Amino acid sequence: MSLLRADQDLTRASYYAASAPREMSFARLEGATETDVAIVGGGLAGLSAAIELADRGFSVTLLEAREIGWGASGRNGGQAIHGLACDQDTIEQQLGLDEARRVWAMSIEALDLIRQRIARFGIDCDWQDGYLGLAVNARKAGELRAWRDRMQQIYGYPLSWIDQGELPRWIASPRYVGGVHDPRSGHLHPLKYSFGLARAAASLGVRIHEGSAVTALEQGRAGQPCTVRTAGGSVRAQQVLLAGNVYLPEFGPALAPGLSARIMPVGTYIVCSEPLGRERCDALIPSRSAVCDTNFVLDYFRPTRDHRLLYGGRVSYSSVTPMNLADSMRRRMVGSFPQLEDVKIEHAWGGFVDISMNRAPDFGRLPAAGASKGSAASSVYYLQGFSGHGLALTGLAGKLVAEAMAGDASRFDTFARLRHRPFPGGRLLRTPALVLGMAYYRLKDAL
Repeated sequence: MSLLRADQDLTRASYYAASAPREMSFARLEGATETDVAIVGGGLAGLSAAIELADRGFSVTLLEAREIGWGASGRNGGQAIHGLACDQDTIEQQLGLDEARRVWAMSIEALDLIRQRIARFGIDCDWQDGYLGLAVNARKAGELRAWRDRMQQIYGYPLSWIDQGELPRWIASPRYVGGVHDPRSGHLHPLKYSFGLARAAASLGVRIHEGSAVTALEQGRAGQPCTVRTAGGSVRAQQVLLAGNVYLPEFGPALAPGLSARIMPVGTYIVCSEPLGRERCDALIPSRSAVCDTNFVLDYFRPTRDHRLLYGGRVSYSSVTPMNLADSMRRRMVGSFPQLEDVKIEHAWGGFVDISMNRAPDFGRLPAAGASKGSAASSVYYLQGFSGHGLALTGLAGKLVAEAMAGDASRFDTFARLRHRPFPGGRLLRTPALVLGMAYYRLKDAL
């Protein structure tokens, strides 16, 4: 099933869309134009790159197939957390400890970058400091504490340990037995943040076009411009950034066929409660932190500014939305907070994120047009594979690709050196193969 068809009903029920009505729009692309950089995708990565490029004096044209923040950027759990979706072990094994430390430091820079942009552009997006990582059994608590100790000793990153006896001060749930607190991570309203970045980009001179799906990409040979085409026009650019993630092949299947094999669309789903009132909401999570458990198939939740509980946890490895989504998610919420048995769900929605095989981000450049293997890369860059951990990392990714386009690719190339394999089974068999794999991890989580 097409991801676009699967998305149609899910997007309408979003709490974010209900609480942040669109107050701006951008005309679709009409006719031919020229620019220094063309960006495909109006989510957090594309908008971040646009801001950074405009700051460096580039002319930028951004093309969004639907509306700004329409995809995962405007529908995610809103949690901005240290690190990557993969374990640091994955980075260490591929790049070595020194480069793994550099990658970790950049993930923390990504958190600071959110705060800087909120302050610089006056973005009202409900930012709240604090993150809790919690374990659901003694074995997982031991693993979490060992990880916390290693992160402090090897990476110099301090995290407060919370014993089971101290947990009631942090969370009113019987489900957890230990955890860590990170005051530097946090959470926000992602659609408000996306709108804020779009306003910021436009104020810097970025030309934004909504309703302008890119259907073709014509790569120029060495040193020659590229052309991206839409139904209504074309953009001739010296450099191009593909930042459409799982939706890129939905609009232009031939844009970059080699990229889509390395990521897999995964449906993720969220509900939001009715208003609880400040006192009742604060009693659930007194610090008002974002929360994740440490399961492979995890639950995540957080309070909203208007004192609701936003709760995510179900995933789907096909494009089929789970049946009775609101009821099944409500049961998960009540499993964590039995005291919410009387609470109604007002919003239930979802969407697709892109995961890579090893859950590490996949950044790089396409091969140059007509080039042989191993020859110089083209001026077409891509950002994908955020693997459900992209709220902060997309911002950093935009900064790194802007640095590379401006001539300093040292930090971008640190990520580009990470190796990625296609999902096994091709387009027909990779989904059932992943479903079987996830059944194994669910069993491990239950033990």
